[in-house]
Amino acid sequence: MTSNARARFALLVLALVPLAAAAADGIAFITNLKGDITVDGSPRPLLMSELAKGQKLVLGKEAQLSVMYIQSGKEYALRGPGEYAVGEREIASSMGLPPAARETAWRASGDVLVKVSQTAAASIRMRSFAPAKVETKPRLEYPTRGAVASLQPTLRWHAPDPKGAVDLTVVLAGASDAKPLHKARVSGASWRVPARLKPDAEYQWTLTAGGVTLGSASFRTLPPAAQDRIDKRRPAEKAEFTDRLLFAMLLQEVGAAQDAAEHWARLAQERQDLPELASLAR
Repeated sequence: MTSNARARFALLVLALVPLAAAAADGIAFITNLKGDITVDGSPRPLLMSELAKGQKLVLGKEAQLSVMYIQSGKEYALRGPGEYAVGEREIASSMGLPPAARETAWRASGDVLVKVSQTAAASIRMRSFAPAKVETKPRLEYPTRGAVASLQPTLRWHAPDPKGAVDLTVVLAGASDAKPLHKARVSGASWRVPARLKPDAEYQWTLTAGGVTLGSASFRTLPPAAQDRIDKRRPAEKAEFTDRLLFAMLLQEVGAAQDAAEHWARLAQERQDLPELASLAR
């Protein structure tokens, strides 16, 4: 690990102390940050960490910080240099430009917020810098666990010969006749389910080649209400960073862990200055 990486880790660990104390009565949380920022004097707060009433925010020159209130979904964008305080319903400025407010339809789950921020912090502390292993064996990639955020998911797998043909079947898990709902021979490494699956149901998909099973995995579709939330809140590719961040949290909330990890990965690629995102993309 380089000296710069060790220094960054030290700052991140130090940041956990005041933020953990604030989590018990947090009323807002950090949705974006860049540059030199301190919270109650502690440097480099973590993305998605909660803030309590009365906490002091200090931004250095050209620093940026966005804070969203959990109950109202109102977001405040702060720009440095400046000093601010977390009020009960808004951010107050004591020095610098007044914060810009944005009304949103987001309502973050406090429980999910705590779990995500704790996971990010723990993953950063335990993160391995070993090089990724080269896959040489066939492996199902998606979906392999939990729920999917679409009724027409695209199944993906890894195979040493990506152009080789494989046989794919999808069945309703637990069905007495086990008759395949979908059956296809596919050349490549992905296949989209051609018709909408039933909501709130569990499915199993299997991949074979030359009569040999390469892998089998199960997944479930979301209940109608959860799927409706996902469809309504799905952001466009060029939506605000916060909207895409909150959508990843929503995916986490409804149990679509793999979909959430893919969204975290895209955000991490975009914002390589925020290691919290990379730690969640697993």
